[in-house]
Amino acid sequence: MEGEREPSKIEVDRSEGFGERLLGVLLDRAHEMPPQLIAPLVAEEVARIGGRDLSILLQDYEQMLLVPLPGRRLTVGDPEPIEDSPAGTAFLNRTTVEVPQDGNVRMYLPLLDGSAQIGVMVVTLDSVDDDDRRLLRRLAGLVADMIVTKDAYTDEFFQARRRAPMNVAAEIQWSLLPPLSMTVPQVEVAGILEPAYDVAGDSFDYALNGDILHVAMIDAMGHSLGAATMATVAIGAYRHTRRANTDLSQVYEFMDRAINEQFGPDHFVTAQMMCLNIATGHLQWVNAGHPAPLLIRDRAVVDRLESPTTLPVGFGGERPQVSERMLELGDRVLCFTDGLVEEHQAGGEQFGEEQLIEFTNRVVRDHGPVRTVVRALSHALKLERGGITTDDATILIIEWRGGDADHLAILD
Repeated sequence: MEGEREPSKIEVDRSEGFGERLLGVLLDRAHEMPPQLIAPLVAEEVARIGGRDLSILLQDYEQMLLVPLPGRRLTVGDPEPIEDSPAGTAFLNRTTVEVPQDGNVRMYLPLLDGSAQIGVMVVTLDSVDDDDRRLLRRLAGLVADMIVTKDAYTDEFFQARRRAPMNVAAEIQWSLLPPLSMTVPQVEVAGILEPAYDVAGDSFDYALNGDILHVAMIDAMGHSLGAATMATVAIGAYRHTRRANTDLSQVYEFMDRAINEQFGPDHFVTAQMMCLNIATGHLQWVNAGHPAPLLIRDRAVVDRLESPTTLPVGFGGERPQVSERMLELGDRVLCFTDGLVEEHQAGGEQFGEEQLIEFTNRVVRDHGPVRTVVRALSHALKLERGGITTDDATILIIEWRGGDADHLAILD
C-alpha cells in the first residue's frame, strides 16, 4: 500500500568463493554422476587444496575392517582394522584424525551420512590449516551422501564391503535393514547382525517419526532361505502398519495374519515392537515370544524389561498387552535375539543370559557411544564362544538422551 515501506534487503556478498565452488561443483554434478566417477572428481577436488593419495575406506559387513574402495585416481592399500588404527579412530569417534608422516600430514575424515557411519576418507597434504580442515570435513560429508545415494543402484560399494561369500538369505536380510546406526540429539540407535554373511531369520527395523521412535526386532524360525522369506514378510507387514499409525497391539495382529496366511500354522516369527517418545522417555512395547530386553543405567544392566507375552507371530495368539516404562536420561535398552544366549558347543551348556549380562557390564564400562558398545559386545561374545555362531545373533541398543533438536534449525 501507498506510504508503506518495502522490507529492507540485507546486503550480503553472494559471489562464489573458493570453498563454495569446491563443494558446489560436486553438488551440481551429483545428480547425474555415475558411481564410478565419484572418486576421480573428489580426487580432483582435493588436489585443488594440495591434497593427494586419496583413499575411500568403507566399513565391512562384520564391522571389523575398513576396506578400500577401488577406483580411478584412488590409492588402494590393505584394509585397516577398525580397532587400533588412525582410520578406525576417526570412524569410531566420528572425528578427524591427523597423522604426521615424513613432513606431510595424513588426514582421516569420517564419512557420515546424517549420523550413519559409512567409512573414512583419507588424504595427504603438505600442511593443514583450519580452512583445509573445514573444507575437507564438508567435502567428506558430501562424499558420504553421494555414496549412500548411488548405493541404491550400484553393486560397487557392496562388493567392496564384502569380505567373504554371502548366502542368498543374507543378501535378502541386508537389503531389508535400515542404517545400522542413527544419532540425533535425543536418541541414538545402533545394531549388528551375526553371522554377517550367513544370517537368515534375524532382522530389525526402526523409524523416527516426529517425537516417536518405532523399533522392531524379529527372529524367524529356521536357518535358511525360508527364514529370510518369513522375515521379509514380517518386516513388510510391520512397516505397513507402522506407516498407518496403528496401535502396537494391532501391529502384532496384522503381522500374525500375514505370516499365517503366507506360511501356514507351523511357521512362526518371534517379535518385539517398541515405541519410544524421545521427548519424554515414555517407552511402550509388546512381546511375542521374544527374549526380554535389558535395561542399562549408569553403565550397568539394572533390570530386565519383563512383560506379558503372547504367542509368536503366526500362531494366532491373543492381542498382546502393551507394557510401559518411563526411562531416565541416559538409559539404554538392549534388545537381542535368542541366538545370542542359546549358543553352545555340542554337549555343552548354553551361553546364557547371565553371561550376556556379565559381558554387557564389562563392555559398557570400557566403551562410550552406543555404536561402539554394540560392535564391541557382539565381537566379544563371538570370541568367547570360540568364533562359533550356529544361529543368528542380533543386538540392537537404544539410548535415550531427551531434550530437543530445535537448535539445529537455527542459523548462527
